[in-house]
Amino acid sequence: MGIVATLQQKLFRWQSDGTAPLRLGQRRIFIIPTRGGLLFALALVVMLLGAINYTLALGHALVFLLAGLGIIGMVHTFRNLYGLIITPGRSEPVFTGEMAHFQLTLGNDRPSARLALELEAENGQTVIVAVNPQENAKISLPVSARKRGWLALPRVRLATRYPLGLFVAWSYLQPAMRCLVYPQPINSPLPAPSSTTTSGERSGDGGQEDFAGFRERQPADSPRHVAWKASARDAGERPLLVKQFAGGAQVEMQLDWALTDPAQALESRLSLLAGWVLAAEAAGCSYGLRLPGQEILPNAGDAHQRRCLEALALFQA
Repeated sequence: MGIVATLQQKLFRWQSDGTAPLRLGQRRIFIIPTRGGLLFALALVVMLLGAINYTLALGHALVFLLAGLGIIGMVHTFRNLYGLIITPGRSEPVFTGEMAHFQLTLGNDRPSARLALELEAENGQTVIVAVNPQENAKISLPVSARKRGWLALPRVRLATRYPLGLFVAWSYLQPAMRCLVYPQPINSPLPAPSSTTTSGERSGDGGQEDFAGFRERQPADSPRHVAWKASARDAGERPLLVKQFAGGAQVEMQLDWALTDPAQALESRLSLLAGWVLAAEAAGCSYGLRLPGQEILPNAGDAHQRRCLEALALFQA
């Protein structure tokens, strides 16, 4: 196994650190006859034997013509890959159970098109693409994301049977690409939030700030902030209303590891926290995340959401 791994590394290793563009050379491309190509060769042998047995000059000519076409097809199959430029791209984070998509760019700097190129990652779907002359083609390789954390792009097989299907040429690629996989979120009610004041002076009874109006209730809002009288006037026509106060009152939440059920498995607890992060962001709350050995202070926005989900994806108990 060690010898095979070493041989594969020498044959299929990427240039530099695995992120620079790679041009396919002769030593990287392999070619063999397909099943159809073997049947074609067998038919030529039978035709040649018949032509020799019956001394048919036209039979000889036909056999040599077809054999010449086969050889020309083999050359074109090889050239369809030779000199192709592959440039690794980027991949966006996904949730566990979704398909991760790795971006690759195929460059063609010659005056003829490269047709019927097949790309397939191990345990992934096959993508067929053509690259026009003097152009680039961007493709997305789908790979199933079964576990959270970093998902490295498996070895990619680039193959072609163009133009006659008598030969198949292929090459193996191993670009240094990876995709971050978040825990699969679980839809669950958010924990009880706390109302914090960021600015302004309190006034009125109960320490509330100056009343500024109503807004529709979000899942993260506390029931004690619901304007029950105002909501009753429009019962059944629109969602419950929540009082808004001037001065910067803001719902703030702390999504704590301790709020999850210790009896649940590690992945279930992380999935619950991931669901809370998405729900809190959708509700417009300011939320923080507390994990064993790590704490993210309350904030909001896409960058904060990505930071929280990344912490959950890379968490190690």
